[in-house]
Amino acid sequence: MDAPASDAVRSTAAAHDGPIETDAVIIGAGPVGLFQVFELGLLEIKAHVIDSLGYPGGQPVELYPDKPIYDIPAIPVCTGKELTEALLKQIEPFGATFHLGQTVTGVRREDDGRFFIETSRGTRFLSKTVFIAGGVGAFEPRTLKVDGLEQFAGTQLHYRVRNPADFKGRNLVIVGGGDSALDWALHFAQEGPDKAESVILVHRRDGFQAAPASVARMRALCDQYEMQFIVGQVTGYEERAGRLTGVKVTGSDAVTRVVPLDMLLVFFGLSPKLGPIAEWGLAIERKQLVVDTEKFSTSVPGIFAVGDINTYPGKKKLILSGFHECALAAFGAAPFVFPDKKVMLQYTTTSPKLHKVLGVESPVFD
Repeated sequence: MDAPASDAVRSTAAAHDGPIETDAVIIGAGPVGLFQVFELGLLEIKAHVIDSLGYPGGQPVELYPDKPIYDIPAIPVCTGKELTEALLKQIEPFGATFHLGQTVTGVRREDDGRFFIETSRGTRFLSKTVFIAGGVGAFEPRTLKVDGLEQFAGTQLHYRVRNPADFKGRNLVIVGGGDSALDWALHFAQEGPDKAESVILVHRRDGFQAAPASVARMRALCDQYEMQFIVGQVTGYEERAGRLTGVKVTGSDAVTRVVPLDMLLVFFGLSPKLGPIAEWGLAIERKQLVVDTEKFSTSVPGIFAVGDINTYPGKKKLILSGFHECALAAFGAAPFVFPDKKVMLQYTTTSPKLHKVLGVESPVFD
């Protein structure tokens, strides 16, 4: 697998003594946060982007950079890495400044109506608007609760696959019953450049929260002795000379068996954590920020929330839904940035002004 998308895009902020004054601060550099830069840019609203990861791309790049995405309009298929690279290219004309590898620790409204924002690295901002595009929040993989097992994290215990080639030719035990567990089990069990020596899938029951086609393919591979499926839970492990050599799997028959392995991959999904956002005085419902559907404003005027972190009637957690929310949020922010200016809807196809903003030549029509 190649390096993460946008390895060339690191923090682009220069050293700054006082608070950075800006039109907008976007919290989150995932696909929706990146597209928010674009929609703001069309309205000539300058943005700074903050993300806890060391590179843009958010969840698609961090958790499944090489998995195909099929529901981006006009793009039949792309990976999370490819989508991030395309979005970064799209927003190049707007010169957004990235502050990566840091989290927002506080947001408060000043007497002049602007927001004072500070990060874990001490970077400070005075911004007219704030856009929270933090996905599911500070997401963390749900871990396998077995005492002592975490000592192998990052070496033999993995909660995500960064480089599939690292698992080639290894004896793998994969734990989980969702799409990620099934997808990676199939990836490593089938013929291909990353094929493992053996793949054993372990799930607590003989039922899955995954695509039916994936489940059917898994069962077919088991029938062909290309992989194995065990119903049970990991309750312990064995080690030798400081290395993990096997896991103890207790089945529905209460019998515990030792399953040998080289690598243990666990996919229990993500545990969303709002973190400091929960303390910013915003209306929250089930760990999500409540917004309207006109401007995608939160309960605090001037603070907007787009993407998976927000909730409203009929909400669908799709990237394309987040893109739609970005457009309306940008127009909702315009009065805060340009209080004395009426912002009109223009089209990138025909507007000379937008062509200038985008740095492209206006077409000549006969």
